[in-house]
Amino acid sequence: MIPLGFSAGLPFLLVFSTLTVWLAESGLSRLAIGFFAWVGITYSIKVVWAPVVDSLALGPLTKLLGRRRSWILLGQFGVVIGLVMMALLGPQNIFFFSLAALLVAFFSATQDVSIDAYRIEAAIIDHQGAMTAAYVFGYRLALLVSGAGALYAADFFSWQIAYFIMAAFMFVGIFTILSAEEPSSPASSAKVDYSLGLYERIRFALVKPISNFFQRYGNYAFGILLFVAIFRLSDITMGIMANPFFIDLGYTKTDIANIAKLYGFFMTILGAFVCGILVVRSSLFIPLFFGGIAVCLSNLLFAFLEGIEPEISYLVMIISFDNFSGGFASTAFIAYLSSLTDRSYTATQYALFSSLMTLPGKFFSGFSGLLVELLGYETFFVLSSLVGLPGVLMVVWLFSVRSKMVSRSQ
Repeated sequence: MIPLGFSAGLPFLLVFSTLTVWLAESGLSRLAIGFFAWVGITYSIKVVWAPVVDSLALGPLTKLLGRRRSWILLGQFGVVIGLVMMALLGPQNIFFFSLAALLVAFFSATQDVSIDAYRIEAAIIDHQGAMTAAYVFGYRLALLVSGAGALYAADFFSWQIAYFIMAAFMFVGIFTILSAEEPSSPASSAKVDYSLGLYERIRFALVKPISNFFQRYGNYAFGILLFVAIFRLSDITMGIMANPFFIDLGYTKTDIANIAKLYGFFMTILGAFVCGILVVRSSLFIPLFFGGIAVCLSNLLFAFLEGIEPEISYLVMIISFDNFSGGFASTAFIAYLSSLTDRSYTATQYALFSSLMTLPGKFFSGFSGLLVELLGYETFFVLSSLVGLPGVLMVVWLFSVRSKMVSRSQ
């Protein structure tokens, strides 16, 4: 699963934060860079076509490789084609370049859906923990390659060569899936009846998990969903402008690769580790509350950088706090989302929550460039910090909701 996790993680930054550095250096306006955040919405809505991936055979390719491997391979080759197109076109052909980026995001999201299904079906429940750990390790490794690695390649060679190299790295996953075995199809006793039509299967896959959630949480359901939608608004809205901000301050691609990507990666892991310990030893809502506050404060630190000399020590300080708080808050939030799911619909409900978690942030981040153009970076970072406060305050309400539900069940 490590190579497949690598294949899944590699395209993500290439249409997000790494791409913003290329766009900023090409002279694209901050307004246009902000709108590129909408490419990432593709990842947030992949649950819409997931039932199609789960139900539709790809003709001779499915007969040759099987249902899961055929869809994974299609997604991988789609990503390769999209990355090559981005390298050949460049931001100077902005319309077709953006279409190529959208192509990468769409096929990457499709690959994610297929790999998740393959991972679940390829091992028994007792082995799922090891499979997931291997997948996550490969995914994180790919983020290093497509983050720091791509920036190093762009600095030493060019952006075109960097994206060609990233496209070549996708063959790690392609060779793996060609040599892997197709997992056995779910038994007929599984929850989904594979003899049903596509419409019925979509209804089963989406409607039942949603109705189950509303039945369990009743009047609190809409409030909980509102919290899921707004808790990460602060960091997602700000994220698209971070790298252009560093470029405008005068930091080089190698500076960003060394500090924001490589060093920041380990600070994110540290934050996640510390939060994991606290979640085990205390109430889930304590790290959730303080993690949300830390993320809001980290955005204010970015405002501190505006107007001062681009010292490496300042960048280290900002990245240390930002990535640690991001890893801390994300871990607490994921733990909370996991606690919301019903074991009968774990995968589907979690996919729906994770889509809702990122969709509003991705949408509003599209306007981040406009805000920077109108108000400047300092005011933008302050506003992005304030946007996160309602989610932090809702943690207190969620704690009272959980207390009331526990008392009712006793």
